[in-house]
Amino acid sequence: MTYSLTQLAPGAYDLLLNGEIIGSVVRSGSRQPYTWTAELLEDLPQSKRPAPFTTIEHNFSTLEELCTWLGDPQVKANRRESESL
Repeated sequence: MTYSLTQLAPGAYDLLLNGEIIGSVVRSGSRQPYTWTAELLEDLPQSKRPAPFTTIEHNFSTLEELCTWLGDPQVKANRRESESL
């Protein structure tokens, strides 16, 4: 399975599996330590959840830890901040 993350805004990503949006990754908290959460959009039975999901939502201390858990997905940054107006 190939995961990827597409940044929507600082601290918010779409979670894609084989090019299809299946969930989100978000950063909680206004100050460190942050909590990063990977969450599926659908409440699928455990047997139908994509690996490594065992529950609908998993929490991590860092985005790097979350990415390692997902198998080091490609992360696409939001380019709007670098575009000139």
